[in-house]
Amino acid sequence: MYYKSQVEGVARISPRLFGASLKKSVLAQLKQDFEGNIDKELGRVISILNINQIGEGVIIPGDGAAYYKTNFTVLHYIPEVHEVVEGDIKDIAGFGAFIDFGPFEGLVHVSQTMDDFVSFSKQGALTGKESKHTLKIGDKVIARIVAVSFRDIQNPKIGLTMRQPYLGKPEWILEQTAQAKKLAKKQAKKEAGTKK
Repeated sequence: MYYKSQVEGVARISPRLFGASLKKSVLAQLKQDFEGNIDKELGRVISILNINQIGEGVIIPGDGAAYYKTNFTVLHYIPEVHEVVEGDIKDIAGFGAFIDFGPFEGLVHVSQTMDDFVSFSKQGALTGKESKHTLKIGDKVIARIVAVSFRDIQNPKIGLTMRQPYLGKPEWILEQTAQAKKLAKKQAKKEAGTKK
């Protein structure tokens, strides 16, 4: 889920940036320090939106840089369990598919790719035995987050599923929708026949 939050931090402004305006220097340093990084509380920081307040600077002897306590607004993404995400299959292995959904990448274990017996082909695709549904690199898919772990902050683990209704490739979802409509029409006809 994307969030906009106020964050407190410290910007270290090196002497080479002293000639620029303070706000520009602090913004440049915050972008370098935060954008694209992963934090346990913020998830992935997408962008520094603006600086709300810059405190008085402090110079630490022997360093030469100025340190400014700063309050700023960030746009960030925190993956949440049960959230539905849309992404592209980045890689496929015998144990599952890796999906890039923007700020993060997640794994759909082979058992969670579809409601079918799934096999891994020599061409690097996952194929359902009965449904003949296939997943290959580059396919667009919709999945649901089922597990999130930030134990290793540099390599967070995100587990995904596509076994629930209306998840998977867009073609699969269209098939499910068409089947649901047919079933609803059949049920409506059956109910209309019993009322007469």
